[in-house]
Amino acid sequence: MVNHSSPADFLLLGFSEYPGLERILFVLVLASYLMTLVGNTLIILLSVLEPRLHSPMYFFLSNLSFLDLCFTTSCVPQMLVNLWGPNKTISFLGCSVQLFIFLFLGTTECVLLTVMAFDRYVAVCQPLHYTTVIHPRLCRQLAAMAWVIGLVESVVQTPPTLRLPFCSHRQVDDFVCEVPALIRLSCGDTSYNEIQMAVASVFILVVPLSLILISYGAIARAVLRINSATAWRKALGTCSSHLTVVTLFYSSAMAVYLQPKNPYAQKRGKFFGLFYAVGTPSLNPLIYTLRNKEIKRAFRRLLGKDVDSRES
Repeated sequence: MVNHSSPADFLLLGFSEYPGLERILFVLVLASYLMTLVGNTLIILLSVLEPRLHSPMYFFLSNLSFLDLCFTTSCVPQMLVNLWGPNKTISFLGCSVQLFIFLFLGTTECVLLTVMAFDRYVAVCQPLHYTTVIHPRLCRQLAAMAWVIGLVESVVQTPPTLRLPFCSHRQVDDFVCEVPALIRLSCGDTSYNEIQMAVASVFILVVPLSLILISYGAIARAVLRINSATAWRKALGTCSSHLTVVTLFYSSAMAVYLQPKNPYAQKRGKFFGLFYAVGTPSLNPLIYTLRNKEIKRAFRRLLGKDVDSRES
């Protein structure tokens, strides 16, 4: 590995000790990023252009897609450069921006997934009151709340992390500038930062996940009281995609932020961190569209309009 860094730069090590693996990861990360761009952009366009998708569920889904686009774009281009060539450096400013965006959007997604679980709870458990409870104004307020909480969390946690006394080698043992990796890079006392990260993990990961599980517990009880097979399938179709996304996101996020302090866990955490940053944003559009007949119909109508316009 060639070091062209200045004293203020960081070195993102990633898997630099395995050059052959880096080339494979480059191809996988690039393919995943392209899938993220295409899939999430398509969901946003369909949610905006198709009147039949102007509902709370697709409003929140388009927010999630926009978030995933920003999330991956904040780290993947730098990641691709580091995976392809010998230069693994990132400037202090670039690392700071990446850390801020990661915390901001990661926290926002935790809250947004909780909001989407509440939307599914009302849809299944109170279907007759759904339109009066989940009205457009409340949707905008809940989405804004998710973004504001994410911004506040990032504003609170980013400065103390960047003020740590970093070791002179400035080698970040990760693909991106994340809080756990930067804490490990510090040569000073990190007790305050570790406590802050633990408290944030409880409020940002554990509490939202608990609320999601409570929502799905209520949904499960409601579904078990239904005798109709059609209603069972409808409830399953309504919730299965979101539950799959929640499982993938929270399992990888907890593996990154709640990992034990040992070398094996840190190396395993790199793979989870890579999946957290690149894998889940690329899989979300597939999960939400493969079994979603409304989005499939909207996509066909959009193509049909394009065909009509070309014929005319």
